[in-house]
This record gives sequence, C-alpha cells and structure tokens, in this order.
Amino acid sequence: MTFRSGFACFVGRPNAGKSTLTNALVGQKVAITSGRPQTTRHVIRGIVHRADAQLVLVDTPGLHRPRTLLGERLNDLVKDTLTEVDVVGFCIPADQRVGPGDRFIADQLAELARDRQGTPVVAIVTKADLVPRPRMAEQLVAVSQLGEWADVVPVSAQDGFQVGELTDVLVGHLPEGPALYPEGELTDEPESVMVAELVREAALEGVRDELPHSLAVVVEEIVPREEPARDGTPMLDVRVNLFVERDSQKAIVIGKGGARLRDVGSQARRGIEGLLGARVYLDLHVKVAKDWQRDPKQLGRLGF
Repeated sequence: MTFRSGFACFVGRPNAGKSTLTNALVGQKVAITSGRPQTTRHVIRGIVHRADAQLVLVDTPGLHRPRTLLGERLNDLVKDTLTEVDVVGFCIPADQRVGPGDRFIADQLAELARDRQGTPVVAIVTKADLVPRPRMAEQLVAVSQLGEWADVVPVSAQDGFQVGELTDVLVGHLPEGPALYPEGELTDEPESVMVAELVREAALEGVRDELPHSLAVVVEEIVPREEPARDGTPMLDVRVNLFVERDSQKAIVIGKGGARLRDVGSQARRGIEGLLGARVYLDLHVKVAKDWQRDPKQLGRLGF
C-alpha cells in the first residue's frame, strides 16, 4: 500500500471557518474557534493519522489587508507558510457572497502558483450546513470563477458533511513518504501556546467587536505543585497574563466585580485540564500594554 505524508495549509479571509475545519479533520480541538475575526495568531499544526497517510494541517491567521504592524506580521506568517506546504485549501464560507477579500486572496494564490510551480490549491466552500442547496450551487459557481483550482469541495465542519471526502482530496495531493510524527500525536504546538489559546478563546466569548484585535495572552509559567489535589491527582499552577491596549478594555475583560474574569477562568480551566491531564489552579492577570499592536518592541515581547 502506498503511504503519503505532507502538509496542507488552510487560508481564507478572517472567520471563514479554518480553525473549526482543522478541528473537524483532526477529530479533536487543536485550534481555537471564535465568531470574532482574526482569532488565530499562531500557526497551529493538527495531525490527521490514517492507515494510508499522515496529513499535517497548518492553520493560519486570515489573510487580510493589514491596518497595523500586527496585521502585516500575520500576513507575512501566512505567506511564509504557503511556500512550505504540499497543498493549499482556500476556505470560502457558503453563507457569504464572494467579495473583495476573497478576490484579494485568490490573487495572492495565483501569484504563489506563478512563483512556485505545481502547488495545488483546493477551493473549500465551508459552512455548507447554513445554506439551502440552490444557494450552495450559486456559491460553487462563483467560487469556480474566482480562479483555477485543483478541486472544489463543499463541506460542513459542524455536521461532518464531506469532511472525510475533503481529507481524501487533500491526501491525494500529498507526495509519497513516511509518517512525519508518531502515531497518536495530534499537534506539535508547545503546551504553553495551546494553554494561551484556550484562555484567549474563553476571553473572546461574548465581548465587543474591538477586543479580539487588542487581546494578547502570555503564559508566564506552568509548574507542578509538590502536594497533589485532595483526590490524589497531580496539581499544576498555571499563571497567565492577558494584555489589552486600553483601561476600558481591561474593564471589559474583568467585568463587574471580577465576574467576567472568573467565568473566563472557569471555562479555560476545563480545556486546560483536558489538555494537560491534571488538575489546574489557573491564575489570570489582566494588564494594559498601550497600543501594543503598533509597537515593534511590545509585539516582540508578546511573541509576534
């Protein structure tokens, strides 16, 4: 039996469903999802293991016209990633008309194809569960007219529609080769990055639109306690700083009497305990780093 292995990258404008799709293909949460645009800041690799293949999924921030230094750095991250993968998945949501953002990305991908001969691009129409069939047919036609694609695949990460078929298509574009990661490994992201992403996802739930761009999360330390929890399970102290750009944003994250931050901690802790396999004491602190998105020194300190 021929074994294939390699890297696939999902690109698309912000909130096109890339992270949700990554999680659906891997079968477990490895990328944060949010209804807010620009929630993915780090490249997350999710690993799909099959008897005949190993597909390594690289999730990226949404490609967009940048308005800040952070935006420029995120775009550079996407473009660097595109040059290193075997197949690109261009995600376009079914429930939104093809627009300038999609055309901008299609042009970028056409440029990539000219520079790097032979990298196939699969157009993926996401969120198929949100539209009726006639609307999906219209969208498939519109997407087909956007560029030259190796395949066009409609999919729904929510109800599993064609998730397996999409995996088959992506695997079909991979080169023959041995497995790149051990069996059972689902991501190569450091635990601290995954913890930060879980805190960030919890903090973004139900807040105003301006906050996602302004929120950065840094894990200060993850240290085991000498004494286990009462039931004998291992106990970890996890200390995390949340950085915003203004005092008004700090007030939003903390909430009245600290209620909102407590909710963030409760939600994030459940995910962190599942990730780390231990009981966790989560210590959250909200700090103001004024206009950090536009400050090269602060961007560097925050990991960008």
